[in-house]
Amino acid sequence: MKTPHRTAAPTRVLRLPGELTLRYSGRTAAVTAVLLLGCAAVWTLSVFTGTYRIDTDRILDVLAGGGAGTDRFIIVGQRLPRVCAALLVGAALGLSGALFQSLSRNPLGSPDVIGFTTGSTSGALVVILAGGGTAGLGVGAGSVLGGLVTAVAVYAFTASRGVSGNRLVLAGIAVGAMLASVNDFLITRADLESAESAKAWTFGSLNAVSWPQVTPLALALPVLAAATLAVGRPLRLMEMGDDTAGALGVNIARVRALGLLLGVALAGAAIAVAGPIGFLALAAPQLARRITRAPGAPIGSAMLTGALILATADLLAQRVLSPFQIPVGLVTGALGGLYLLWLLSREKRSARPR
Repeated sequence: MKTPHRTAAPTRVLRLPGELTLRYSGRTAAVTAVLLLGCAAVWTLSVFTGTYRIDTDRILDVLAGGGAGTDRFIIVGQRLPRVCAALLVGAALGLSGALFQSLSRNPLGSPDVIGFTTGSTSGALVVILAGGGTAGLGVGAGSVLGGLVTAVAVYAFTASRGVSGNRLVLAGIAVGAMLASVNDFLITRADLESAESAKAWTFGSLNAVSWPQVTPLALALPVLAAATLAVGRPLRLMEMGDDTAGALGVNIARVRALGLLLGVALAGAAIAVAGPIGFLALAAPQLARRITRAPGAPIGSAMLTGALILATADLLAQRVLSPFQIPVGLVTGALGGLYLLWLLSREKRSARPR
C-alpha cells in the first residue's frame, strides 16, 4: 500500500540559537494549531463532564488547589490522570509509528503490525503474571525489554540479506504472530485471577490509570521526542534510499539502530501505561502526513494526531455505554478498521482509469 503522491507544502526555515535550524511550512503550523485546540477541547470535556456531575465553579475550585474531598478525588484522582494518560500515550504511539514507518519506508511499518507491540506485551505479561500487577515500574521495564528483544530478533532475521522495508515488515509480522501465541500460552498457564487481570490488560484500557503510571511517561516522552528530532533529518534522507542517504553522509547503521531503539522505547512506555493499543501507531502518522502534506516523518503532527485520536477514543469509551466503560483499545481497533477500509476505497478510486 503506497502513500499517494501529494505536492509538498512550501517550507520556511527558523534559525535557532547556535547553528540549529527548524524547517516548517505554513500549512504544518496551521494544522498543529488546530490539533492543539482539538486536544485542549477534549481535555476540557474530559475534566468538566462525566457520570458524576460537578458544577463548573467547583471544578475550577479544585483546579485552583481547593475543593471538597470527593470533588478532588474525582477530578485530581480520576479524570485528570486519565485524560493526561490518553494524550501522552497517544503522542508516544504516534511518534513511534512515524519512526517505524520512516525506517521501513512502508506505511504498514508500525510497531503493532511488525510485532514490536506484541513483544512489549510479552515482556509486560511476564511481569504481571509473576505477581507484579498491571501497574508500576516493573511492567514498564518488562514492556520496554520485551520490545527491545523483539526488535533485535526482527533485525537479526533481516540483516543477513540487508534490512529493507518489506523484509522488516514481513519478519515483524512473523515474529509477532509467534509471540501472540506465546502470550496466549502464558495466560492459559496462570491462575484464574491473574489470567483475568492480564487478559483485561491486553485489551488496552485507561479505566484504572493513576498518577504513578502517568508520571514516568510524562518524564520520558519529552526526552525521547527531543532525541527523535535529533535524528529527524537523517531519517528523511534515508526515506530516499540507503544508497542516497549514505552518499549524503548519513551513517545508515547508527541512525537505523537509534531509530529502532527510540521507537521501541516509545511503544514500550505507552504500553506500560495503557496496555497494547491497536492501530493508533499505524494511522496517526499517515493521517498527519496527509493533512500536513509533509515530505518526511511528521514528528510533531504525528504526536498531536495520536494524542487527539486516543483522547477522543477514550472519551467515547467512557460515554457511549455510560455508566459502563469499555476498554479504549476496542474503540481504536474499530476506528483502525474503518481507516483501513477508507484507505482501500481510495486505492481503488485512484487505480481506476480516468
